[in-house]
Amino acid sequence: MSFYFLEATAYAKLFVREAGTAELIALLSSVEDNRKLISAAAPLEIHAAIRRRERAGQIAPEAAASALEKLRIESARVVQQPLNPGVLEAAEQLLDRTTLRWPEALQLGSALAARDMFPGTEIVFVTSSAALLGAAKSRGLETMDPAAPPETDLREEPQLAKETV
Repeated sequence: MSFYFLEATAYAKLFVREAGTAELIALLSSVEDNRKLISAAAPLEIHAAIRRRERAGQIAPEAAASALEKLRIESARVVQQPLNPGVLEAAEQLLDRTTLRWPEALQLGSALAARDMFPGTEIVFVTSSAALLGAAKSRGLETMDPAAPPETDLREEPQLAKETV
């Protein structure tokens, strides 16, 4: 039985339509909520990204409010890896041994701590970050990029995801 750890770049695709949104929704619609994992920091990171897009005029205030409400509801449904000392230590070690930025190290550290909590269970690390894909693979995690291949038209205006899992 696989668990899916949704790193923030992937988890955000459930709330703002981007490359990989449809693929992620299709995958997660067949996965029980108790097998969907996120870092406790992910909702805050996505909240900040939605507000940033709203301030930049990329998302209307009403759409931002809707996305934030969907984020609140979905985050309550999935399993959140708390930011405990084990997560923080794993993130610190990643910072010492990789070129990851601290939010990325915190996300991957959360996934590694979750793997330790569920020994013998496959954890699939879902991310759209090339740096995190490589770092997760090198630490023995299965990986998935819902936006692969990474050909995203950055000129396209982001839209709200119409479905949630």
